[in-house]
This record gives sequence, C-alpha cells and structure tokens, in this order.
Amino acid sequence: PGTDPAAPVAAPAPAATETHAAAGGHGGEEHAGEHASGSHDLLVPKGGWTHEGIFGTFDVNAMQRGFKVYQKNCSSCHGMKLLSFRNLGEQGGPFFDARYPNPNDNPVVKQIAATFVNQIPTVDPDSGDMVKMPAKTSDRILGPYANDVAARVLNGGALPPDLSIITKARHGGAGYVYSLLLGYNAPPAGLTVAAGQHYNAYFGGDTAASWVGDPRLKPPGGFLAMAWPLENANVTFDDGIPTTKEQMAHDVAVFLAWAGDPKAVARKQMGAAVIPFLILLSLLVFLSYKALWRNVEH
Repeated sequence: PGTDPAAPVAAPAPAATETHAAAGGHGGEEHAGEHASGSHDLLVPKGGWTHEGIFGTFDVNAMQRGFKVYQKNCSSCHGMKLLSFRNLGEQGGPFFDARYPNPNDNPVVKQIAATFVNQIPTVDPDSGDMVKMPAKTSDRILGPYANDVAARVLNGGALPPDLSIITKARHGGAGYVYSLLLGYNAPPAGLTVAAGQHYNAYFGGDTAASWVGDPRLKPPGGFLAMAWPLENANVTFDDGIPTTKEQMAHDVAVFLAWAGDPKAVARKQMGAAVIPFLILLSLLVFLSYKALWRNVEH
C-alpha cells in the first residue's frame, strides 16, 4: 500500500450522525457503494479493495498486518474455527514461504500457533491430567472460550461471532467490517444507549425504540455489546506502516476477506487460463461442425 492507503472515503453523513472517519480528518467524498445493514453507504478505503474484481489479488503485507490486528485485538473474544494455523502458511496465505511447501514446517506459522491455547483439552504426558496445551499448526484457530455458554457468561449474554467467514456472512464483505470498526460514533442527542451497549452507525439494527426525536430522522445503525476494539489498540506493524485506526480497520478487513475465501485468487488465476481455452475449444467445435455438415442437408 502507498501512503495511508486505508484512509476512508466517507459515505454521505445521515442526519444527526457524524461519521467517525470524518471526525478523524479523512476524505469526505460521496460514495455510492453498497448499503450496510445500518441503512446507509459503507465506507471504502482510498483505492478501493485490491482483492475484488476478476483479477483482484490480496495484498500480502496488508494480510500480515491484519492478522496482527486480529491476534492482538480480536482473538481475545473471537475465534476462526474454520481456519487452521497451517492455512496461514499455505500458498496465497499471509505467511506463505516457498521454502516450506508443507506449511506445518513453516517456523513463522509454528511460532504463531504456539502463542494460542488450544481450547480442546489433551492428556498431559507428564501428569496424565486433561490440560489445555499450546496450539499446533494442525489445530483450528479456536476462540478463547471453552464453549458458547462460557462465552455468553463472560460477555454479558452476548455471543462473540466466529470470524472465519464473517465477510461472507455480512452484506458488503470487507467493507462491512471496515465500516463497523470505524462506525463507533458518539450517539447523537436524543438517542439513549443502554448500559453495556455501544452505538455503531454501521451495525444492523433499529434505533427507533431508543430515539426520542422525529421518527423520520432516527439515526442509522444499531447497538452491539462489543466496545470499540480499536480504541486502545496497541499494535506496531513490522513494516513501519503507521498504525492509524483506519489502517488497522483496513488491514484486518483484508485479512478476514482472505480467511473467508482462501482459494479465491487461485480460482481467479485458473479461470484466467481456462476461459481462453474454452473459447478456443468452442471455436474449433463450431468450425468442425461446419466442415462435417457443410454438404449434408439438415
């Protein structure tokens, strides 16, 4: 990415709502993109998303930075149970290294896995007790909770969603994640936020019950139990890119977009090779048809 590539292009600000991106001093151009569940346009980073489109590819540096944001700020509540640590080192992944065709041998992946605790207990070879051991590269990236009940108890009844395919499960994909992370605006006057809840202009919901103003001017968005995860984020990127809120939101959105479809780029590359072949084959079949049946009445 170039200089501050993740500075958002802000959506038109709805009545009684100030976008967090605008408060951060970044661009205020209109964007007629997809609509979030919060009922207004999503934010997009400058330059858009490089992984979208027929020939789009993932920025490896952004994926690495995004995983670090996930590891430092998101993994304390959210797992990615459809993804194994070794997937991080597979071709197309953020930590792929051609020297290690088997990602289980990748030392970076091994180091990452060892920093997580496998929530599935195993037998301690020294004591025979059932204990939770450091994760291995073959383990799934599970959340920090033993089960959903424990997760709800420790989060005031809210269940932190698994992030494996969050960009597939939410309209807008990476743009939804990016907007949500930058959508923790100060609630407008007239909007009551219940204890333990947080207003977000891009979260799907309905603010009507908490709004005392004109119903036609109710703020977009909704309320969620998760506090702003980037508010006190303490992340330092290894490549020296400034850790602004916009950059962290951009990079973790890119990482989650890859996690939701790790084979996307490989499919695009195969399609680019196969489609011309199919076009040529179709042409040859048509010419063969014309040659074989040219003198036959039918």
